[in-house]
Amino acid sequence: MLVKLIIELVLGGVAGYVAAGLMKADKSNWILNVILGVVGGIVGGIIGNLLGIGGGWISGLILAIGGACLVIWAYRKFIKK
Repeated sequence: MLVKLIIELVLGGVAGYVAAGLMKADKSNWILNVILGVVGGIVGGIIGNLLGIGGGWISGLILAIGGACLVIWAYRKFIKK
């Protein structure tokens, strides 16, 4: 259980870093990128489950990156002005 949580956090952090690069976000604020990546991983997982996509760690990482991009966009649009 703890190992799975740690893996999810690491994948979320990687997804946040990759999404920050794709969205040309500030990479110096890595803590925010990790948080947005973890949230994006949750969002991507929910969207993947609704669409019936997922199952492996590669598809989970792709969904997490997509979710992180969505969360970064929403963060820029609604929170950071």
